[in-house]
Amino acid sequence: MIHASHPRTQAPRQPRQARLMLTIAASAGLALLATGCSASVDTGAENTQGAAPVASTQRLAVTTAGGITVLDASELADGTLTAVDSLDTEEFTRLNAFGDGRHLLVTTSQGFEVLDTQNAELTGLVFPATAAGHVVRHDGHTVLFDDGTGRTTVLESHALTADNTSMPENQVHEAAAPHHGVSIVLGDGTLLTTVGDANARSGAAALEAHDDHWHEHVTSHDCPGIHGEGTAQGEAVVFGCENGALLFTDGKFTKLPAPDAYGRMGNAFVSEESPLVVGDYKNDPDAEGYLLEAVTLIDTEAKTLRVAELPDDVRYTYRDVVRGPKGHAYILSTDGSIHVLDAASGKIVDTFPVIDPWTGPADWQDAHPTIVADGDIAYVTEPASRAVHAVDLTTGTTLASVTLPDAPNEIAVALG
Repeated sequence: MIHASHPRTQAPRQPRQARLMLTIAASAGLALLATGCSASVDTGAENTQGAAPVASTQRLAVTTAGGITVLDASELADGTLTAVDSLDTEEFTRLNAFGDGRHLLVTTSQGFEVLDTQNAELTGLVFPATAAGHVVRHDGHTVLFDDGTGRTTVLESHALTADNTSMPENQVHEAAAPHHGVSIVLGDGTLLTTVGDANARSGAAALEAHDDHWHEHVTSHDCPGIHGEGTAQGEAVVFGCENGALLFTDGKFTKLPAPDAYGRMGNAFVSEESPLVVGDYKNDPDAEGYLLEAVTLIDTEAKTLRVAELPDDVRYTYRDVVRGPKGHAYILSTDGSIHVLDAASGKIVDTFPVIDPWTGPADWQDAHPTIVADGDIAYVTEPASRAVHAVDLTTGTTLASVTLPDAPNEIAVALG
């Protein structure tokens, strides 16, 4: 799953010992919040390959200034992408798939609010958070991280299937201190979670559930500025660091150093059917703007990391890379094209013109072209024309487009 590379500013908080516990959502700290609509977001994203060349998901949503538009992609084969309804919300919100093929989570000032794409409505159910952050989907679990408290909430991805208005049962882990973090639950129940505080982040810990608490199995502090995650084939988990990446396999952490003293990877773009991970990369901490010109290439089996420089006409932001057919990475560049990158060689093997050329954003929250994928289908936003385009990644053909009432910003597909 792909998130913003820039952490929220958080108020300092007194450090304390880690409190590790399992709770039921009915506890007072996780009470249901009902909210009204206002009148007025690896790698890091989890994208897999292997779907048929027609969208397997029926619904997606796009944020605009103060609103959310739900789109129907069920008739892409007929060249139709339809705006179903628009909802009022806060001025800037972010979107993440819940993992059940129907619901999205909208990050607002109240927390993670549930959006039902089938009914095109906000359900009123909110998972409370003081600074809603990363959402990770893996192996039947959806995991939320609250940057403001350091709380991880673990849910079953089918938890909202029968009832999307009542708080479902969940597990909770409280970090030692709040920080801009991320957590993931593996198939064997291991909880991987970041370590840090409001001032710095140092690494990650692997925890095992025991009765009413979590037991720390192993910890690595060898990942300064840890950010984002991605899960490759065989549950090889990669976190980005300011000097490379941190790999977790077979119950152990392995540091994969960058070739530069400062070599920041903030997001991992993965396919769970491939051991190869593509990450974003920045080697100049003082560089202005948000455009990037190189990618990180990680082989989780060989435990290697190298950096591939991109051609001069390929520049992108953290929102502009997905994985798709043949395990390739698909980079939406400022020249308006999707460039197909071989994840093994780091070479561009094809190019698909899609939108007009664009410039990088002045601020990471500013609307700028974004790409998300569902199997062989990519959805590309074009704020300048207020459009969203559906593109077949196997051919580069634009299947359908829709024009919105305002410029699209964040976008998410209701992945199952």
